[in-house]
Amino acid sequence: MPRPIQATIHPDALRANLERMRRAAPDAKVWAIVKANAYGHGIERVYEGLRGADGFALLDLAEAERVRALGWRGPILLLEGAFEARDLELCSRLNLWHAVHCEEQIDWLAAHKTHQPHRVFLKLNSGMNRLGFTPAAFRTAWVRLDALPQVDEISLMTHFSDSDAARGVAHQMRVFAEATKDLPGERTLSNSAAVLRHAQDANVRADWVRPGIAVYGSAPDFPEHAAAHWQLQPTMTLSSKLIGVQQLQAGDTVGYGSTFTADAPLRIGVVACGYADGYPRHCSTGTPILVEGVKTRLVGRVSMDMLTVDLAPVPNARIGSEVTLWGNGPKGTVQPIDEVARAGGTVAYELMCALAARVPVLVA
Repeated sequence: MPRPIQATIHPDALRANLERMRRAAPDAKVWAIVKANAYGHGIERVYEGLRGADGFALLDLAEAERVRALGWRGPILLLEGAFEARDLELCSRLNLWHAVHCEEQIDWLAAHKTHQPHRVFLKLNSGMNRLGFTPAAFRTAWVRLDALPQVDEISLMTHFSDSDAARGVAHQMRVFAEATKDLPGERTLSNSAAVLRHAQDANVRADWVRPGIAVYGSAPDFPEHAAAHWQLQPTMTLSSKLIGVQQLQAGDTVGYGSTFTADAPLRIGVVACGYADGYPRHCSTGTPILVEGVKTRLVGRVSMDMLTVDLAPVPNARIGSEVTLWGNGPKGTVQPIDEVARAGGTVAYELMCALAARVPVLVA
């Protein structure tokens, strides 16, 4: 039989989470963000769950081709725009909307020969200090774009740096409002945290919202709020089984580096999952895990193909018992991916995107 590890994608949960974003921003259109191969879920696997969105947003031209190949005829937005001048040819052929965040991209548009003018999203650096025109340069960039016959419509966008934290969005909203005052065009500002925490303000939700991680069932402001607080459902489950059981005595150690020492007799289980499957090696003793739907803890160091769990809370566990690394467990139980990510010193984005190619994937 094949090795007993599997990832399961839940389209119904994707659909429900997308609807949750609509309820949070009821008069805004919603982008479904499918960058990084739909956050590791697979674009083709999530398409049915997300096709109720108003548009798809991503980074890679090859991913845009995949979305079009699935039959999508609506808007597709390249969040980082063109990477070189010849990318604009594919933008024209696939009818892609694209961000403009630097002078070079305007230069490429000015030299581009096209029969169909482009829809562009002019990006303001309102304080994130990654991509975008500074407030001082923003209007000049808008004037340049507006003068180009290659440009049909100019929308306006920015990205929030602290929408998941106490600082919030007010400081960037002030910058955006001043830089875009009296300029026409649709606006898009809000990521997942802004949609859930700040979109009661019509100016924040604007015309389009761009929820990412929340659509995939992770709380954007964890640990302040858990996914369940926002009524978000897990969209990816990573599950396996026990392939071994050991009985430890007081003083026995577990795994490489002997990082765990039993202080009393303890029964442990060996799980067919390791860092080569995408489970974080940095997760240490105490990381939550479900065995037969019962919450227990990882013990010792995660190795390439295996990890070990404390079976004290699950005395009837045996070889073949079901293990939920994250996501939906048996009988309605859930192991939130955010808890696992936090134990590994990272975020749910990384766990989803790091799912290894060797892990079989099922669409539920």
